[in-house]
Amino acid sequence: METIIQPKVLKGFRDSLPKDEILRSSLIEKLTKIYQSRGFVPIDTPVLEYTEILLRKSNGETEKQVFRFEDNGGRDVAMRFDLTVPFARFTAEHREELYFPFKRYHIAKVWRGEKPQAGRYREFVQCDFDCVGSDSAASDFEILELMKAALAEIGVEKVTIHVNHRGIFNRFLAKINCTDKSEDILRIVDKLAKVGKAEVAKELAEITGNSQSADLILDYIQQKENWDATLAHLEELAGGEAEDTVRMRNIRAMMDAAGISASYMLDPSITRGLDYYTGVVYETFLDELPSIGSVCSGGRYDNLAGLYMKERIPGVGASIGLDRLIAGLSQLGLAEGRGSYIEAEIFNQDEKRAVTYVKAAAALRERGVAVEVFPDAAKMNKQYAVTDKKGIKWGIFVGEDGSLTLKNLATREQFEGISADEAANKIKGNL
Repeated sequence: METIIQPKVLKGFRDSLPKDEILRSSLIEKLTKIYQSRGFVPIDTPVLEYTEILLRKSNGETEKQVFRFEDNGGRDVAMRFDLTVPFARFTAEHREELYFPFKRYHIAKVWRGEKPQAGRYREFVQCDFDCVGSDSAASDFEILELMKAALAEIGVEKVTIHVNHRGIFNRFLAKINCTDKSEDILRIVDKLAKVGKAEVAKELAEITGNSQSADLILDYIQQKENWDATLAHLEELAGGEAEDTVRMRNIRAMMDAAGISASYMLDPSITRGLDYYTGVVYETFLDELPSIGSVCSGGRYDNLAGLYMKERIPGVGASIGLDRLIAGLSQLGLAEGRGSYIEAEIFNQDEKRAVTYVKAAAALRERGVAVEVFPDAAKMNKQYAVTDKKGIKWGIFVGEDGSLTLKNLATREQFEGISADEAANKIKGNL
């Protein structure tokens, strides 16, 4: 007797049931629409890349999380851990085929071998949007504005976008003679929300070698009462006005002009752990559930494409972590999925009348109704149970003469002896 293999998935990976996948697809469709409305165009890149491509500009922590192996040809390959590094390779490889500024969006799965937890998986979907070829406050602002617009498009209004500038922080670190330890300091500071001030202070003292430098860094990352006060504090600690602080004032002026500044906060503790960021950086938190972490992050990475080409092409972008966002919305009761795209089910009372049911379905589809015919003349309890599981609102009985009886499956209200026009209007809510 053949042994039955137990069905199971790897830790950190998941199957998606129809209601989950329909919700995900619906959100992706809305995000695609808003990206395109701002002039962003789609691209795609391979799941597998040469490991040297993905890890040339990364840190040891990233390397530990990459799914890496030798393929059948003996090549050292890895699965993409984000969509930004492949995009940098894409830009360098297709330089002559592109135009600049070039604005792209890319919605696809990525893989990281990190510890699974609430809203965090080893396989997940990222929804990226980037602009390369422009180093301006306008392109920085465009990404920041699109972050808010994209989340609003999918019904996420109560968010706060935390913004910072790595350039100001780097000037400050140079002033206190900590430039050589900047990457470690950035990663420690980036953990502030997760581990707390005391642990960050301890780690900073260890990495800098003295508590005085740790105290100066902790003072730097403290927010003041508003954006302007915080920026003035950072500017003073970094040694005065420079291009980076002017850039932040220009971005703020654009936010004010667009009437969206209330959704943004200047937060010096936001540094983004990946070391390819060089300018403005940002993270987005759900106001009602900040503990789940950032649902949309990114920043300016002016030197990333330079890893694969001599020409310098500046870039800025952001990524929505769709799975984490859905997990957060589910906790808040704001992510209700449907089990089907179907609006109405034609019940099968007699398989000999299959042609009648097909004709009724065709008439309703011509009128824009998403409808299906139950394939078997099963007992009505079974047909009701299936439509209930799918979340279908309307049931249809077809009479001998072709007339329809429309039934609201939630309220049990019935409309008897009606035409396809009348049924379609009721289903679509046009009456």
